[in-house]
Amino acid sequence: MGVTRKVLKQGNGVDKPKPGDEVTIEYTGNLYDESKGASNDYRGKQFDSSVGRGDFKTAIGVGKVIKGSYCLKNPGSVEGGLTCAIPGWDEGVTEMTLGEKSVLTISG
Repeated sequence: MGVTRKVLKQGNGVDKPKPGDEVTIEYTGNLYDESKGASNDYRGKQFDSSVGRGDFKTAIGVGKVIKGSYCLKNPGSVEGGLTCAIPGWDEGVTEMTLGEKSVLTISG
């Protein structure tokens, strides 16, 4: 799993989530599309977004990310009561600081 982080807005530079912390994230998920190029952050078709739906809260850094094939085909859906998050979030989000806005590019 490869994760790169492009910081759009700096956070406070201090407060990073620790494994097990609950984080509140506003996100928009796009499929990785190499043809879109680096200048567009490889953003392909949008498949999900928390924008307008209220806070998305999840524990981070504890492997709560579901990596099963159902979730990979249906990111953002619910399976077994857990939200199917995207593999790589644990790695990328734990490097962000409070208030930061970044683009995480997660390649398989």
